[in-house]
Amino acid sequence: MEADRSGARQPVRFDPRQAARLDDPARFAYLPPAGLFFLLDAPQDAVVIDFGTGTGAYAIRLAKARPDLTVIALDEQPRMLRLLQAKLAAGSAPNVRPFRADNRGLAALRACAARILALNVLHELGDDAVKRIAALLTARGRVLFVDWNGAVERPVGPPRQHVYTPAGAVGRLKRLGFKILRKRIFRYHYALVCGAGREVRAASALPLRSSSSRRPSPRTS
Repeated sequence: MEADRSGARQPVRFDPRQAARLDDPARFAYLPPAGLFFLLDAPQDAVVIDFGTGTGAYAIRLAKARPDLTVIALDEQPRMLRLLQAKLAAGSAPNVRPFRADNRGLAALRACAARILALNVLHELGDDAVKRIAALLTARGRVLFVDWNGAVERPVGPPRQHVYTPAGAVGRLKRLGFKILRKRIFRYHYALVCGAGREVRAASALPLRSSSSRRPSPRTS
């Protein structure tokens, strides 16, 4: 999805060989889905993008809690999407649609999401990729950035030097053109509800090559 990772705190991307960690039930204890979904505040019948869905642990929870929503599970790593597809094969969350976060996928999803959940990705994404999130929002859409808190000691998650403090995240997002609308601190995470200012929307509207103007079907490769 991006070549330039300027602004990313973590030196390398999450290794998909560690995907089992994303399905650890303990995650739901220290980062309760209900708390995130309350902050997300998705409108009825909306499209919600889970940006960097991984194995889809929270996307599936959201889809089951809100069957009125269309949940786009977006990830750039095909291996992650294959793991998600295997979960969805049982048909327990028919409103989840896996998408590959390549140029074609991002172009197809432009301006479609009323809400975006960006969970544990802010420390991995470069500035350009963060700004491109704004292109996926509807005119009044919002992003919920949730990430590991670099200001607290944690027995789980990346090293503190590889993530942002809440203040550091606020500063970065403001610099990139996002408006901070609400904040919340969880046990090991911070959460920031953001709107996208005019400048970041304009900057994110970069041409993306797509073979079709129609939205593609969900795909994993």
